[in-house]
Amino acid sequence: MRPIAIAYGRAVRSQFSRRMLLLSIVPLLLSLALWGGLLYAGLQPLYDWLQAVFTEYGLFATSGSALSRLGLGFLHAMAVPLVAMLTLLPLTIITSLLFIGVGAMPAIARHVSRVQFPAMERKEGGSFLGSLGVNLSGIVVFALLWIVTLPLYALAPLALVAQAVLWGWLTARVMSYDALSIHASLEERRAIVRTRRRPLLAIGTISGLLGALPGVVWVGGALSVVLFPVLAVLSIWLYLVIFIFTGLWFQYYCLQALADLRAGRDGQPAVTISTP
Repeated sequence: MRPIAIAYGRAVRSQFSRRMLLLSIVPLLLSLALWGGLLYAGLQPLYDWLQAVFTEYGLFATSGSALSRLGLGFLHAMAVPLVAMLTLLPLTIITSLLFIGVGAMPAIARHVSRVQFPAMERKEGGSFLGSLGVNLSGIVVFALLWIVTLPLYALAPLALVAQAVLWGWLTARVMSYDALSIHASLEERRAIVRTRRRPLLAIGTISGLLGALPGVVWVGGALSVVLFPVLAVLSIWLYLVIFIFTGLWFQYYCLQALADLRAGRDGQPAVTISTP
């Protein structure tokens, strides 16, 4: 646990640097600009389609009954706009995470390398296309499972566990690749992922618990039509901050693991690592 704790402390210090805070704002602005433009052009067709679906399948009565049982009958007239916003919110989050996964992780790697490991040799065992592929495939699976688990928010403890598991899997898969792609060779990266699987999953799971917090913000925002846009943007920004912090945590941990591997301090025989 000591290496995990050391990497955590280093990540906390780096998180509040000006460079890292800026990295959390730029992807948010890009995502909002993208979806703001698409909404401006296509919000009415989406609204009309949802209105037709609600009318055809009698969902107005169903939603009205459900809202009344929750003491939220006053939101009955806003059912369609709320569904539209809740449908688009995951897309905005996914887009922001994609922007930051592809664009910010190299910046995080350079920052950590410069601050903590300036003399570490770079073996370029990963690539931009490899990172893009891992990010895209991971985010697609995550998004599908995230949407499936949305009903669990009715039972907060189950939702928290589900979010932690999803984030744990996603971050361990994606960020271990990104954290090692510049400095580690292919063989070194595979060795670290294999021998440090449990610590990597532990970091991912703890980050997953943090990643569940923004969901509480936007679910609460769904109860207020007026505050929903503000709380939705806040929740997205929190996702990005947590994502960057997780990236920093993985970066510090993985580069220290790489340094230990090259120094022969991880118990793995150095002869298994070949020079490209």
